[in-house]
Amino acid sequence: MKFITLADIGRGRDNNLNLIRMIAATGVLISHAWPVTTGDVKDQPLASLLGGIDLGMICVYIFFAISGYLIAQSYDRDPKLTHFWTARVLRIFPALLVVLLLTALVLAPIVTVATVDAVMKAAPEYILRNFTLFSLQQFLPGVFQGNPVGGPTNIPLWTLSHELLCYFFATLLGLAGLLKQPRLMLIVWLLFLLLYAATLYLQPMERLVALAKLAFPFMIGVLYFVWRKRLPMSWTIGVLLGLIAAAFHGSFIFREIFVFALVYWIFLFGYLLRGPIRAYNRLGDYSYGIYIFAFPIQQLVVYYGIKTPLMNIALTFPLALACAVLSWTFIERPALALARRLKTTRPARI
Repeated sequence: MKFITLADIGRGRDNNLNLIRMIAATGVLISHAWPVTTGDVKDQPLASLLGGIDLGMICVYIFFAISGYLIAQSYDRDPKLTHFWTARVLRIFPALLVVLLLTALVLAPIVTVATVDAVMKAAPEYILRNFTLFSLQQFLPGVFQGNPVGGPTNIPLWTLSHELLCYFFATLLGLAGLLKQPRLMLIVWLLFLLLYAATLYLQPMERLVALAKLAFPFMIGVLYFVWRKRLPMSWTIGVLLGLIAAAFHGSFIFREIFVFALVYWIFLFGYLLRGPIRAYNRLGDYSYGIYIFAFPIQQLVVYYGIKTPLMNIALTFPLALACAVLSWTFIERPALALARRLKTTRPARI
């Protein structure tokens, strides 16, 4: 019996991955509605059911798995480093800079209980540290300090530095030619699993543990791309993986088996579901905007006295969506168009 492979159904851009990322970004917003209103960072949907894996973390895993696949695909299509990294930088940083400027220079002076002068003095360091991503600064003087979760302004930004590190690793795999070598990629995967297990066991640094947990779905996505011509896509296999994950619930490897099953289902939904659902692709890619704009808005909603999760979601989502639409229309899409123009007008250098 011949199975349909991921390569058979994964051609072109007509898929549901944009929609899935949008749902994932909304899921992060929903998950954060509990801690921002209750003050308990562990109080998030699904956490008790899945042994500490909450809805927000599941959605981040989804982002990283899709990213792993698409980044490997992007490098395979055009391995020139100037093209590859120009596209990555222009996808992430322009919108990030805008949300940081709006947070520090517009939102913070309005809501601070400190002086506006104190906020303005702290703003350059806040913007610079968060824009570079590797030394995040979550607090501005007097901003959201009376909120239940305290004063962090944009917690989701912590994943972006890890995503960039995963991009660097994918680049190294590409330079080594491993994205075209399925058998060698399996060896790389075994080495990665050993490093992953050692990191979780030894717990050397909290940041490294967090990176390992996010690199895991990213590397599954990379593996899916490299093995796309031999990876069968079947609802039956998806059900079996789900049952296996359920059987390991409560075990020390439940997270890893759960993530394997989750990623497989994401690609099933991403490529096998057809019909009217594909109409979403006519809209913009609003997931990144939702992801980076939602948390400051959630904190703002709480600041003005809305302290129940469902009301926080109901008020935050349309505001975040409006910001995401504006961000996509006036910042992200023009930045991506610039990346395409630069690709065609300048000589490439490796």
